[in-house]
Amino acid sequence: MAKDEVDRLTNYAGAFDGHLAFGKHPALVVVDFVMAYLELSSPLYAGVEAALASNIRLVAVARETGIPVIFTNVVYEPGGADGGLFYRKIPALRVFDAGSALGNFPPDLQPQEGDLVISKQFASAFFRTELDQKLRVRGVDTLIVTGLSTSGCVRATALDALQHGFAPFVVREACGDRHSGPHEANLFDLQAKYAEVIGEADAIRLMQENRP
Repeated sequence: MAKDEVDRLTNYAGAFDGHLAFGKHPALVVVDFVMAYLELSSPLYAGVEAALASNIRLVAVARETGIPVIFTNVVYEPGGADGGLFYRKIPALRVFDAGSALGNFPPDLQPQEGDLVISKQFASAFFRTELDQKLRVRGVDTLIVTGLSTSGCVRATALDALQHGFAPFVVREACGDRHSGPHEANLFDLQAKYAEVIGEADAIRLMQENRP
């Protein structure tokens, strides 16, 4: 369904058409882009190779411009006791038990010296982590959000970014999901209520214009 038709049918226009300003001190956060979503044998395989390529390009620009790069991953103690009900609800999260190769970052999308890695157990990169504190120490006011999945950890992280006072800018091509339906629906809802959804080219331009 086209956006103008959704606006007409559900009265989004005029009610949910506000915008957030891009700040002066952005950081790029790559949410959970690990092998579990790229390995065909994984129960979480999502066919997100195009989003991987987009992330590789964005990370390269962030490093070139001196913008902080943050990677998140999911790591559970054996048996998932630290994952609570989330771990119980989604049996496939067992692929993130400590030591699993499916929890590794892809060869072409590896953290480098100076990057920040946040390990988490729940959907949001902010929940029970030090991300908020780490961003404030760095003076960050805006988060460029990419990663997996759009309907899960990307959405949760973007929402919590907003609630913690960081303007979230979600990059459409650099996010992915198992199906286009949840992907598009969540991008639409994020744009309407919680974030700005932008294209890769705009993300690159904004990083280049706001280098430290």
